[in-house]
Amino acid sequence: MSRESRILQAIEAVYRERGGDFFRFALARTSDPELARDAVQEGFARAIRGRHSFRGSGPVEAWVGRCVVNAAIDASQTVGAQRADERSDAEPAPTMETPVQDVRAALRRLPIRQRDALFLRYYLDYDYATIAETLGMEVGTVSATLHAARQNLMHALQEVT
Repeated sequence: MSRESRILQAIEAVYRERGGDFFRFALARTSDPELARDAVQEGFARAIRGRHSFRGSGPVEAWVGRCVVNAAIDASQTVGAQRADERSDAEPAPTMETPVQDVRAALRRLPIRQRDALFLRYYLDYDYATIAETLGMEVGTVSATLHAARQNLMHALQEVT
């Protein structure tokens, strides 16, 4: 079996085993089920199209994860710009009323790097090394980023209560 066939099979296996988890990540990142499905589909399509660039230095799942993360980021940025345009003439958004909404709002206010690290850790159950590989950072940076994210969330949620 050729290297390309093995990579394609590995990508397919990641999709079958972790597609739902990637959707949850993308949904948390985009806040829109349709955009999340599109981001997952686009992320896997990017992985398939770019399979020749996979060097094999890390797990295929982390490499595919990076493709999905980038697709979700692209979707979020596109929708964020559209929503900003829509909000410019709209009434102010209603305040959060339930604890779940408070947590979601606190997560949205985190810096993107912290939010992505949290999502990868707790939605995809990635270890620090895989998060580092996926986000292109050092393992120590992942640890510091997750610590800062937890601290920021704790502070934000204490302000709500």
